[in-house]
Amino acid sequence: MIAGRPVILIPGKIHPRVLERLTPVFDVLQTPVGQPVELSEADAARVRGIAIAGSVPAALMEKLPNLQVIANFGVGYDGVDVAAAAKRGVIVTNTPDVLDDEVADTTIALLLNTLRQFYAAESYLRAGRWEKEGAFALTPLSLRGRHVGLYGLGRIGGEIASRLEPFKVKISYHTRNPKPGVSYGYQPSLKALAEAVDTLICIVPKTAETHKAIDADILKALGANGVVINVGRGWSMDEEALIAALKDGTIAAAGLDVFYDEPKVPSELLDLPNVSLLPHVASASVHTRNAMADLVADNLIGWFENGVVKTPVPETPVKA
Repeated sequence: MIAGRPVILIPGKIHPRVLERLTPVFDVLQTPVGQPVELSEADAARVRGIAIAGSVPAALMEKLPNLQVIANFGVGYDGVDVAAAAKRGVIVTNTPDVLDDEVADTTIALLLNTLRQFYAAESYLRAGRWEKEGAFALTPLSLRGRHVGLYGLGRIGGEIASRLEPFKVKISYHTRNPKPGVSYGYQPSLKALAEAVDTLICIVPKTAETHKAIDADILKALGANGVVINVGRGWSMDEEALIAALKDGTIAAAGLDVFYDEPKVPSELLDLPNVSLLPHVASASVHTRNAMADLVADNLIGWFENGVVKTPVPETPVKA
């Protein structure tokens, strides 16, 4: 049982199921969306946990003297200053695993749509052009015979790879170090991976190392038959270089679910015929988002019931 009713701060917007799960057992303090978190000294002292679908800077933590745990809605937690949290002994959790399958499924769908232009073909049919103008044009690209390179082979990357295997494509990958027990071909650098493959799938987190890692050199190495798919972070893509590469034929096509400054999408990308664009929906199903919300709630409830969370991030302590 949770002693008393700890106060959980929710800065701005969060999935409604999180609120549904938390309100019976906690006092929830939610601040307005899009506004700075402003709390009285008394309210700040009452806050013991945060549920977040955004950012928690060190400055906010400093205002909360009794903060114990931050539950992040999402796998990526780059919006949370984990170094500041660790320094204060505040645990941070995220929501891995529950969205792996959904994101991997979407990645395969985005790859197929980018290669075979299924959305364009359906639009052609719906516009009545099949009957009036004849068959939709043959697509110049196919998944057949491709060599797919995974930039990142964590939980989601592994699920993507396992889904690719039945398509009979060759699979390689790049991570900082080779993965024990993995049979796919390993490349020691992103450049080497791009040179070896003709299809590059980006599924890396937001770190200093991955900032605009897919740049003009990587795209050139991928080649004129190359296709790049990004379901990781828009942070990892040099969008100006990508637009230039798509325009001049440096690569053949791209499929993007994430963008550098989303929800803003460069107009040049919208105008290109050889790019497939999604509004960051890889995990956006009711089933998956509910599972993510439940994990946020389970981490907070578990912490205040018995000092244990299900999914702590590695940089912060794991037990009370």
